[in-house]
Amino acid sequence: MNPILEYIVPEYLQYWYYGGLSKFSRIFWHFLVFEFSRYIVIDFVVLFIYWVGRKRRKYDWETARQKLFNENPFVSIIVPGKNEGGHLFKLVKSLNEQTYQNCELIIVDDGSNDQTPLIGKSLLRNGMLTKFLRNDIRGGKASAANLALRFSTGKYCVHLDADCSFDRDAIENVLVPFYLDEKIGAVGGNVKVRDFESSLAARLQAIEYLKTIAMGRTVTSALGIYKIISGAFGAFKMDAVNNIGGWDIGPGLDGDITVKLRKSGYKIHFEPTAVCLTSCPPSFKVLKKQRLRWDKSIVRFRVRKHNDVFTPYKEFNWLTFIALFENVFYNVVLNFAWWIYFIDILINFTGALQYIIPMNITLYIVAGYLQMISLYILSERKEEELKLWPYVPLMTIYTGLFLRLVRTRAYFDELFMRKSYDDPWNPVKSSDQAKASGF
Repeated sequence: MNPILEYIVPEYLQYWYYGGLSKFSRIFWHFLVFEFSRYIVIDFVVLFIYWVGRKRRKYDWETARQKLFNENPFVSIIVPGKNEGGHLFKLVKSLNEQTYQNCELIIVDDGSNDQTPLIGKSLLRNGMLTKFLRNDIRGGKASAANLALRFSTGKYCVHLDADCSFDRDAIENVLVPFYLDEKIGAVGGNVKVRDFESSLAARLQAIEYLKTIAMGRTVTSALGIYKIISGAFGAFKMDAVNNIGGWDIGPGLDGDITVKLRKSGYKIHFEPTAVCLTSCPPSFKVLKKQRLRWDKSIVRFRVRKHNDVFTPYKEFNWLTFIALFENVFYNVVLNFAWWIYFIDILINFTGALQYIIPMNITLYIVAGYLQMISLYILSERKEEELKLWPYVPLMTIYTGLFLRLVRTRAYFDELFMRKSYDDPWNPVKSSDQAKASGF
């Protein structure tokens, strides 16, 4: 190395320069083989293909959009939830501003003990809702969604969370893909964090949502292996949802219904232009509770309930197999493999930790900014999302330590103790019924 460069370049970078590629690969194989290849190389390849095909895609989109408005199908928007009274007026206002208006709006109050009944009935009297339904005794979100489904009359069903707001063309854009391919049974919307400036936890979640939803689901949808439609914003063919019996008891019902649709032969599509804004947990303490629930559902539904997709049978589908395998492998298997990798480094390379740790942080920061570049290219909120860029270095701690610890605990709890059935997110009677039914 040039003497001048030796003076400028940090010592830990010089260590890897002189150590050679074989040593670098031996230490950072986990990052290179699994994370850099999956989240950088594949993302940019798909992004390039996406860019190359933009003219054809624009033509197809405009043709499908015209078909949508020519038919003008009736759409049922359903909003199940508990104690969501404070969000209802803003939700209704956001929906009234949509470019697509041939809709009915059905809100289901699942045993709320706040002002939801009064607010819902008031909105109904003033003609701002089509139907307001109430479960006097809480049955859980799946129960509330299925109640709304029974009273729905639309050709398509759009499932929303009450605390969300939407870009003016969000409903239109989430419906257009149905006219791109008649085999599409459900379309997922692009969920982003609305209140990202409220706290550090919210900023880091906003970056995570951009990476895992805006970019991650664009990639998996393009590859045909998209596997979860967020309950915050998803559209379904009414016939498809009725054919599979609606929603099963959660937590994890969003991913569960998506897999049920895939197993029934429907295609699943992600639409990045259908943008939904949601509030996220404001603190790491609240976030931990949410993620423990989410991560348990991967084991409960992917590993147990839908494990038939991993074995050959009459309706076996390779894309569904790959979709769930990728989900389980990258979230569950590699999470445990990382701890083995971590122990290996501690035991065999203790003397080099002063060089390994800063290099590892550097790799993840560089990878993080490469991902943000790809997201910037796709974003409809470029100026707003640039505010998140200074926080990218903190993602090494957020995803590499905090979320990893939470996932590990959740997987152990669900694999060995089936703790998801004890989660207060569902009523006890619903969880007992799900357990008895094998859900």
